[in-house]
Amino acid sequence: MKRWLGVMLFCASMLAAGQPYAEVTREAIRAQAALQEPLALQTLQKLVEVESGSRDLEGLARVRAVIEAELAAAGVPFEVIATPPDDRTGSMLLARIKGSGTSKIALIAHMDTVYKRGDLARQPFRVENGKAYGLGISDDKSGVAMILHTLRMISALKVDTFGELTVLINADEEIGSPSSRGRITRLGEENDLVISFEGSGVKSDYVRLATSSIARATLTVKGRASHSGANPDFGRNALVELSHQILQMRDLSDPATGLKVNWTLAQAGSVANMIPSKATATADMRAQQLVDFDAVERVMQQRIKNHLVPDTEVSIEVVRGRPPLNPTDKGRAVARQVQSIAGEIGWKLDVLETPTGGGTDAAYASLKARGAVIESFGLQGFGSHSDDAEYVLLSSIQPRLYTTVRLIQEGPR
Repeated sequence: MKRWLGVMLFCASMLAAGQPYAEVTREAIRAQAALQEPLALQTLQKLVEVESGSRDLEGLARVRAVIEAELAAAGVPFEVIATPPDDRTGSMLLARIKGSGTSKIALIAHMDTVYKRGDLARQPFRVENGKAYGLGISDDKSGVAMILHTLRMISALKVDTFGELTVLINADEEIGSPSSRGRITRLGEENDLVISFEGSGVKSDYVRLATSSIARATLTVKGRASHSGANPDFGRNALVELSHQILQMRDLSDPATGLKVNWTLAQAGSVANMIPSKATATADMRAQQLVDFDAVERVMQQRIKNHLVPDTEVSIEVVRGRPPLNPTDKGRAVARQVQSIAGEIGWKLDVLETPTGGGTDAAYASLKARGAVIESFGLQGFGSHSDDAEYVLLSSIQPRLYTTVRLIQEGPR
């Protein structure tokens, strides 16, 4: 009798202290990950088959409805956070789940893509040879799917060892997160761990502790218009001068320092029979830290003084955008923890501490972070921002679900 009384008192004390009555086993988590795999693939198809470019407000509303239905199916309460109409960005989804523990963890991903309306017809969802293809499937609809099915697993297994679990899915990441960056930064301030669900690589699976900073350079040439047939010599061809400027700034990248400068957009003229009086071009720039852009901007300002077409005006503006994510001791500790968890199922995970050119919202979370910020918890994938080449590896679904749920179960050490 005394023995049973002692057991009852112990259980009562555990419940009173907010401790779980029975720990969810690793075997149970692994089994649940296997059950979720085909469901996650179905969710991926639903997400991918909705076109949701960053400025496509109708498409973003439709993909948000898919996510809302999945959250409701998992029994997760959520709210829609509208952005100001002038921002022309889609609304965010925010969910909070209370647990019985103390750690505060945030999961972030984005629902927008770089693709334009109509691309789906050329690049439909399909599954071939262990790969799922589709628009934005790697960047970042697989990340959204992983969060949704992580929540389903937590609900099914009744994992509640965390204090609070927050989910934020935004709709403007591909254009620099102008409406959501402040909220993401606050998540870093408020949580012990922020997990970002951008994708991993296909050559090896990894978690990431570093991402690049981003800037945009805008090159503008002003010339003089004239009739291209009757008197072309009277004009000053802004397009020709723009071409000259781009060619003399084609070698600004520096692999040794991680600096990347790539001219990606250009526009000139309005009709075919007029010498263009204005031309513009945009360069996408990546670096390991924002200050790295200072030196390249000085080079640009010097080179634009060299004109090919007389009497043209050339200017360049460099706008710094997304900051870098840099490794921290807390991030390294969580990365080692994730590697250990992955080892439980024989899954090898690398840790990347050097940026490779991509910039993500994890950097905003890190600006004032009190804890760890860790990136690339989406699926292994390839071909982001490409034509008919973006895919994810189906073999990474179960390991990623298992690893994420186990990390949430343990909390950051």
